[in-house]
Amino acid sequence: MTDTAESRPEAAETVEMPSASRRTFLKGLAGAGAAISLPATAARANGEIGFWAKDLTDDKLVEMFTTILRIRWHERTMADKMLTDPSYRGYNHFYAGQEAVAVGVCSALRNSGGVMEADLVYSTHRPTGHAIAKGIDMKKMAAENEFRATGLNGGYGAEMHIADKSIGFMGADGMIGPGPVIATGSAFAIRARGSDQVVVNFGGDGTYATPHFHSALNNSAMLKLPFIYVLENNLYHQYAHYSYSCPMKDIADAAQTYRIPGVVVDGQDVLQVYNAAKTAVERARAGEGPTLIEAKTYRYYNHWGAPGAKPGELGAFGYDPLAISSFRPEREVRAWMARDPVDIARSILIRWGVLDQARADQIESDVRDEVTEAFAWAAEQPLCNPEDGLKHVFAEGTVLPRQFG
Repeated sequence: MTDTAESRPEAAETVEMPSASRRTFLKGLAGAGAAISLPATAARANGEIGFWAKDLTDDKLVEMFTTILRIRWHERTMADKMLTDPSYRGYNHFYAGQEAVAVGVCSALRNSGGVMEADLVYSTHRPTGHAIAKGIDMKKMAAENEFRATGLNGGYGAEMHIADKSIGFMGADGMIGPGPVIATGSAFAIRARGSDQVVVNFGGDGTYATPHFHSALNNSAMLKLPFIYVLENNLYHQYAHYSYSCPMKDIADAAQTYRIPGVVVDGQDVLQVYNAAKTAVERARAGEGPTLIEAKTYRYYNHWGAPGAKPGELGAFGYDPLAISSFRPEREVRAWMARDPVDIARSILIRWGVLDQARADQIESDVRDEVTEAFAWAAEQPLCNPEDGLKHVFAEGTVLPRQFG
């Protein structure tokens, strides 16, 4: 995907659409997974946005934009600390560039009420964006990522294992791939007790080549589980292009095998993602089974850490033989950054009259202050105790024998 004229928000003003059925035309484009921003930039006031996003309140739209910014500045701040602060203990698989996917999906979910009421999210080894979009406490997450005792998980889980059951964020997946199997188990439990919750599993493009991907889709399709697989196709698993492990251009085509919907969306456009996610959520709540959503997106930093990046700048460029950061061309990175999810979201809301530029700038300034405060708070927290590392590892007490017959 490149930054072509038809892919930019401004192009929506020049596209010729049939006057007799513009709404149908827009739905058809989005349903076909057109990787453009047209449905999200059509006239909201006339209902031509189609689907669910037209019903979002101004407050909700501003909240979504704010959350996108919150993820972006969390990632940028953490990258800068890794590059400039020798005392900083955190590390991350950065999510910058993919913010619209997490926010679009989680905005369609129920995010409060604990594990018995909230919709559940199972994340990847790149979890911070999903966690913030689900509503996690950013201060506690910042503390967890730096191994502080007041972190979400006492400082023992760190980035690849953060979790918060109170909002239905079931945890990151340090063992790459098995997440969907655990997620479908939760979906089965939800259906067995008659709840209307749904389960979302985020996965990367590399998960297509794992048995867990196919097992999860097969079982959830057979049992019509309330399960949504959101595959974030950022083109690369670690340093290899996804074409080395997948024979299709669109991984969502795999859904045809299991006779379930497979939807491709522009992962840079939060409202396209929201429309697809909301449709999948409604389908799951109605007992109609799973959906596979493939979001075409891109990560701005390296696979993990901040090699190739510079303090104060967004993205990783250049050649670093230790980090293999030359695995993708700089032109490709910059082309994707030209279709930035922050810029697209801001442009849509200004076009719709939800925000003006001054208010958008103020929201971003406030978010930066919030993120700075979160990291400052985390830095003041006590470190976890190494001698407590084996806590919560072994079961204690007596286990009664099970009785059969």
